[in-house]
Amino acid sequence: MTDIKKIIKELSIEEKAVLCAGRKDWHFRGLPKYGLAELMACDGPHGLRKQDDDAVNPRASSLASTCFPTASALASSWNTDLMYRIGTILADECRAERVSVLLGPGVNIKRSPLCGRNFEYFSEDPLLSGELASALINGVQDAGVGCSLKHFTANNQESLRMTIDALIDERTLREIYLPAFETAVKKSSPWTIMCSYNRINGEYVSESRRLLTDILRTDWGWDGVLITDWGACNNRTEGLAAGQDIEMPDSGPENAAKIAEAVRTGSLPEEVLDRTVTRILNLLDKAAPIDSPKPVSLENHHLLAREAAAESIVLLKNENSVLPLTADDRIAVIGEFAVNPRYQGAGSSRVNPTALDIFLDEIRKHYPEAVYAAGYRLGSDSIQTSLIVEAVSAVENADKIIILTGLPDEHESEGFDRPDLKLPESHNRLIEALISTGKQLVICLSNGAPVQMPWNEGVHAVLECYLGGQAGAGALSDVLTGAICPSGKLAETFPLRLEDNPSSAWFPGGPRQVEYREGIYVGYRYYETAGVPVLYPFGHGLSYTSFVYSELRLSQKEIDVRGSSSDEELLNLSFDIENTGKCTGKEICQLYVGGPGKVVHRPDRELRGFIKLEIAPGERQKANLSLSLRSFSHWDSGSERWAVEPGKYRIMIGASANDIRLEADLSILSDYSSSSAKGSDYQRIGEDPGLIHRISDDCFEAAYGRELPANFPKKNIDRTTTLTEFSSTLTGKLLLKFALKNAEKQSHGNENSAGMYQAMVRDMPLRAVAGLSDRKISFEMVDALIDMGRGRLLRGLSRLIKAVTRRA
Repeated sequence: MTDIKKIIKELSIEEKAVLCAGRKDWHFRGLPKYGLAELMACDGPHGLRKQDDDAVNPRASSLASTCFPTASALASSWNTDLMYRIGTILADECRAERVSVLLGPGVNIKRSPLCGRNFEYFSEDPLLSGELASALINGVQDAGVGCSLKHFTANNQESLRMTIDALIDERTLREIYLPAFETAVKKSSPWTIMCSYNRINGEYVSESRRLLTDILRTDWGWDGVLITDWGACNNRTEGLAAGQDIEMPDSGPENAAKIAEAVRTGSLPEEVLDRTVTRILNLLDKAAPIDSPKPVSLENHHLLAREAAAESIVLLKNENSVLPLTADDRIAVIGEFAVNPRYQGAGSSRVNPTALDIFLDEIRKHYPEAVYAAGYRLGSDSIQTSLIVEAVSAVENADKIIILTGLPDEHESEGFDRPDLKLPESHNRLIEALISTGKQLVICLSNGAPVQMPWNEGVHAVLECYLGGQAGAGALSDVLTGAICPSGKLAETFPLRLEDNPSSAWFPGGPRQVEYREGIYVGYRYYETAGVPVLYPFGHGLSYTSFVYSELRLSQKEIDVRGSSSDEELLNLSFDIENTGKCTGKEICQLYVGGPGKVVHRPDRELRGFIKLEIAPGERQKANLSLSLRSFSHWDSGSERWAVEPGKYRIMIGASANDIRLEADLSILSDYSSSSAKGSDYQRIGEDPGLIHRISDDCFEAAYGRELPANFPKKNIDRTTTLTEFSSTLTGKLLLKFALKNAEKQSHGNENSAGMYQAMVRDMPLRAVAGLSDRKISFEMVDALIDMGRGRLLRGLSRLIKAVTRRA
């Protein structure tokens, strides 16, 4: 056992400070003289993306590894056991490559369906996100590899993500944006957590003692290592004091020198540095690299990826039971995705797969005579009339047309947000043309987030496949043919229109801040409370069989919660569910709770539990769930604690948020009273949807006052100025041009990557130019450029020459 305390005593201040930054892109520094080797961390979370940070171009490619479905797909499985199994496989592949920490999963809430990185996050609901993340983390860490839960917190957009200030009232933060992290911390204790780029209420998350220490460590009891997102460190010493442990990646020697100087001058207590180094050394000791890794079975891993993809597919519509396909069906396959699949998202999570199923090949194993036509051309949004005509001609002798459509790579990615919910017009026109044939149409969607479906009424079946990983095409074939009964359910709402989304008026905000004025009414919490119609509701998903729910039983009908603790189990409940169809299927039963709404405004219903059961035809099973005090609580900002309003609560069991099958009432006695409620009866919300917006507006302005922080482009140039803002100066214009050209090189001719890199460069603050340059550009050089941008040309040029000379 390593004597950490002894090592701390023997290390110099400088040696300790150096440990507080990574080595190059992917390593946490070690202490070889004490037998503590450096550790490698690699991107996840749906596969290992290992790159060599000592290579000439480490970002050019990665080794092959199993590409599982992305988080948006896996969330639709609602299957924690499956998540655990995937975690163990991810860990096996990490260990085989001597990778000690997998950078994932991400549990940021899907505030808006437009967030470009939504494919990498689980849900709009914090409970579902937290439970799935916990299972994945436990699977990885039980197998001896650490996880990095990310991005803590409120990283809910890609636009201006490195500088945006998210204005969120405390109740909304506590009830919506923190609980998924809290659940994962308490149930799986991730070895590391990655803090986000953004500010919250004027303070960078990487420098927020309240978030990083008071909440994360003191309130939740977490004792792991806090790392920054790549380039998220703003002020190194303030970050360290707040609870930030490791700056990633290595930004050069300046920050280590600043830490040492701060300790020597007394502005940073040495015990703060010692606590940080203690946590780092504990991680190095726990996550020692594997000396003799065992070989892995990539074939078996591919089979699990196929199983996971199949369980994640959501059958949204199945008119007249057009699915599953029958042996006698004559099939036509339309859409270039059938031969060139979209199976994962773009950005830091992009995996180099070990294999790749092609849908046309997979479906022809069952229907060798299936005809194919492209219908549209990937890489171009323009309508290809000739391809549409060819597709219409190709389906002439078919009974059923399987159309593969969705969002191409360039439409959603890390680095930028989508402008709308539309599919490419070339895809929509193709579907409309095929509707006119009068054939039975089956739509199979490949996308990372909700889309509009203007053709929904004219097609017979819709399958939401999300981004299904390397085996997604095989899984789709399994579901279409009936080899697997679909069991996925949506982990997010599909709105009819973008303007129906409660955040749409405020997303993505900018240029300096974004207002979370919708408050706690995110996703289905808004739609169900306000009675706003949606295309497909949260929790929705059909099956090839049918289920009947019955006999909801509560362990008690009245509970006195006075003196109870928040984690205490208060209520046990059970109900029966029967498979009344002809095939074995899995059903996801969802438990919602609705509060009294007398003195505290709250959503009509909130997910508080779920269970997935496999049931044979004619079989009847008993489902058991439980609720804790927290399940009935809201955050009371006045007393800064979780509180329970007394009154009658509704216990609801549903097949979706919009399909409640069983209900029961529960009376709760508590001593809570809200001094701010003024006797309001918020039960009127359902009668007046506009009241929700007025209530959340009032809450927002009560938190911030009528005078909001200034929201305009930065005039005073400093390290937090973005390259786009800096380009208003001649120096900035030249720097941006250089950076964009460099981004083009990083993309290696890939147009999809080029769009991502260019968007990231434009939103990048000047400090990140140094932090992400692999030591090629120092902070001293950046400060010299800032001088030049401020009009101090000669002084800046002189500083730049000296800085370049020193760095050389």
